[in-house]
Amino acid sequence: MEWLKSLIDFILHIDDHLQVMIANYGNWTYGILFLIIFAETGLVVTPFLPGDSLLFAAGALSADGPLNPVIIFLLLTAAAILGDTLNYWAGSFIGVHIFKKDAKVLKLEYLERTENFFAKYGGKTIFLARFVPIVRTYAPFVAGASTMDYSRFLFYNIVGAIVWVGLFTFAGYFFGNLPFVKNNFGLVVIVIILLSVVPILTELWKNRRKSDKQPDKLFD
Repeated sequence: MEWLKSLIDFILHIDDHLQVMIANYGNWTYGILFLIIFAETGLVVTPFLPGDSLLFAAGALSADGPLNPVIIFLLLTAAAILGDTLNYWAGSFIGVHIFKKDAKVLKLEYLERTENFFAKYGGKTIFLARFVPIVRTYAPFVAGASTMDYSRFLFYNIVGAIVWVGLFTFAGYFFGNLPFVKNNFGLVVIVIILLSVVPILTELWKNRRKSDKQPDKLFD
């Protein structure tokens, strides 16, 4: 589980790791950030990659000068849109049968969690899922597998990407360098993660109370 420890360390100290990345790779850092966001939103096998915390940290560093906040916003918005698009078409061609109950990554419980969001929010899930880890990765795949109309999907995809990237990037830009935030960045990252998983915990609690109710349709 050494990789898990490394991942947790990277997420909790993401600001320090980004500074090292910038020092080592300069402007190539933009490309690395693009690939991380693209993979986190576009590949169903990488839901563990940082999303919210990475955007916040990138925004915070852009306030100090190494990164340009406008480039960060435009580039990572494009990465999020393209990632969801790839995921949608992958779901359309592959389907949901690849999810297994005993799988290490493509877990059936993740799929069911995402389907519960669709059952409640319909097409708006694509927008709302942007702010929920794991669900964010699987929602476009499920949308494609469930033959959600692409034009409808694309609308929520674009709007969701703009709001998600903009919110966390510019929150980092304006608040990431406050003394308290800067001196307790790991704690702030934990708070961001906890707030992000609140919708998941809420849905699980509601579903446990109403387990006998089944949705009539997937999309509204």
